Parts: sequence; structure tokens; C-alpha cells
Amino acid sequence: MSFSSLQLHSSLLQAIAEAGYTEPTPIQQAAIPLVLTGQDVIGIAQTGTGKTAAFTLPILTRLLESGVGTGIKVLVLAPTRELAVQIEDNVRAYAQHTKVTMATVFGGVGERPQMAALRKGVDVVIACPGRLLDLMQQG
Repeated sequence: MSFSSLQLHSSLLQAIAEAGYTEPTPIQQAAIPLVLTGQDVIGIAQTGTGKTAAFTLPILTRLLESGVGTGIKVLVLAPTRELAVQIEDNVRAYAQHTKVTMATVFGGVGERPQMAALRKGVDVVIACPGRLLDLMQQG
């Protein structure tokens, strides 16, 4: 099986190829088709098996097909800022050939830049719950 057989958006396939990925991992093979059809998925796999790509690649495909630039359409919640940053890095790499915009929101750093990014409008928000709730309460 190849990434192209999974019906991902062509701009994502370009980024995948540039990253050197040749074949989807088992978690990606199982999850991507389900997420593309809008199904909820719970997946368990070892570290380093591509779980982030398993959910973000089909989400980005759906986002690109529905249109970007119309406000927040994707919210990814992460339990720690380290994981939020890791997810952001991956999503930025996968979406590098697209117009997808994103903001990452987590505590332990100044909130003003995060607020400014959200005010500008983004397609994807990757957030830790605590900071996200704080910012929502502030409007």
C-alpha cells in the first residue's frame, strides 16, 4: 500500500514524499481511510509509528477539500505543551505546500502572541485545555 492509494490531498503527498516516507505504517493504513470518511477513531500504537500523521493527514485532506481561510475548522487537544509543539511541527511539515494556517495554544509562555494569532484567524488550533479555556473565557 502507498500513501497515494489512501486518497490524500496531492499537496500533502508532496510533503510526505519530501519527508522521505514511502509506505504508511499499520496505524496509518487503518486510521486514514476511516478519518477521511468522518468516522471517529481510537488508535493505539507504539511511539514512532506515525500516530500523528494517522489523524492529521486525513483531517488536513478534509480541510483542504472543504476550503481554508474561513475560520477555525480543526481543534486538536493535547495534554502537554511538548506534545502540542510536536503535533504543530508535524502539521506544519505536512501542510507546507498549502494555505492552511494554524496556531498553537499552551501555558507557560505569554498569551498575547497566541491571542494575536487567533484573532488573525486560523484554520487549525492545536491547544492544551487549560490555556484554551483561559483564552475562551477572555473572549
